[in-house]
Amino acid sequence: MKKVVIVPDSFKGTLSATEVCSIVKTELQKKYPHLEAIEIPVADGGEGTVEALLTAIGGERIYCTVKSPLGRDITAFYGILPDGTAIIEMAQASGITLEKENNALKSSTYGTGQLILDAVSRGIKNILIGIGGSATTDGGIGVLGALGIGFYDKNKKEVPLCGEGLKLIESIDISGLDKRLQECNITVLCDVANPLYGENGAAYVFSPQKGASEKDVRFLDEGLRNLARVSADTLGKDFSLSEGAGAAGGLGFGLIAFLGARLTKGIEHVLEKTEFSEKIKGADLIITGEGKLDRQSLMGKVPFFVAEKSEGKRVLALVGVSEVTPEEAAEKGISEIIETNPLHLPFEAIKAQAKEMLIDAIENIIV
Repeated sequence: MKKVVIVPDSFKGTLSATEVCSIVKTELQKKYPHLEAIEIPVADGGEGTVEALLTAIGGERIYCTVKSPLGRDITAFYGILPDGTAIIEMAQASGITLEKENNALKSSTYGTGQLILDAVSRGIKNILIGIGGSATTDGGIGVLGALGIGFYDKNKKEVPLCGEGLKLIESIDISGLDKRLQECNITVLCDVANPLYGENGAAYVFSPQKGASEKDVRFLDEGLRNLARVSADTLGKDFSLSEGAGAAGGLGFGLIAFLGARLTKGIEHVLEKTEFSEKIKGADLIITGEGKLDRQSLMGKVPFFVAEKSEGKRVLALVGVSEVTPEEAAEKGISEIIETNPLHLPFEAIKAQAKEMLIDAIENIIV
C-alpha cells in the first residue's frame, strides 16, 4: 500500500487548508482505492492556524464576544489543544478581513487581548498566539490595554488604544497588568523579522495594505518610535529592534517587551505540534501547497518549509499559480509543481470555481 501525506496551507480567499486536505484525499482515493492518505492541514500563524491545529490534533473551540478592530462586538474563537495549550489567532479578533473598510489609524488589537484574558481566566498556562493577517498598527497597545496596562498622555489621561494614540503616549503604568500572566508561557507564531519602526518597520512595510496613506504611514512610524522610547524608559530596556517586533503592526513588540513572549516561526511550531516528522515515515509522496507560490514562498513559507523538513522524500506542490521556476523549486526540495489555475486567470474570475479547478488539477498527480 502506498502512503501520501497531505500538508497544505490555505488557498487564501477560496479554500481552507482543511478543505484542501479533504478534497485531495477524496480524489486521490478514487484513483487509488488502497492509498493511505494522512491529512495535516497547516498554517504559519495567520488566518486558519487555530482550525488547522484543531483539525490535525484535536481540541476544543472556545467562543467569545470581543471587540473588532474598529470596536464592534463580534464573536471570535480560539482553541484549547489536548495538552491544555491555548492557541489564539489574532486574525479572529483583529484581522484585516473583519471590517468593510480598513483604517490603520483607528484599528486596535484590543479584541485579541480579550481572547488572551479569557484563556487566562480558564487557568491556561501555555499560550500560542498566531499574529498574521492583522488590520492593526497599534504597537500592541490594544492587547496590553485589555490586559491592564495603562497608556497615558501628558495630562495623565488614557490615550486611544490604536494607532492614533501612539504619538500621545507620555507614560506607561504596568502595575495593573493581570498578575495571572506572570505564570504564563507565551509563544508567538510569526513569519516576519521586521523591527518595530523605520523603513523596514511595521508602518512603512505593512500599514499601506491596511488603509494607511503616505501621511498616515509617517504618522504611525513616529508613533511607534514614541512607543519604543517611552517603553524603554518604563522597562529599562529597548525591545524595538528585536526580530519580529514589527510583526502584526507592532504587536510582536508589545508581546515581547511587556509579556516576555518568545517568537518562533509559525509553520515550524505547527509542524512540531502535528508530529509531522512521525507522520511522514514510510511516505511515498508528500503533497503541500498554497494559493500562490511566489518569491516570498522561497523565503520559507509553508510549501518550502515542508519540503525542507521532508527528509529527502518526493514533494509535490499543488498551488493556485506559481511564479517560481521548476529549477528554483527543485533547489528547495520540491520536485513537481501542479497549478490549479495554469492560465493565471484573474482571481475574481476563478474564485467561485476553486474547488472544481483543484479537483481537475489532482487528476495530474501520480502516486
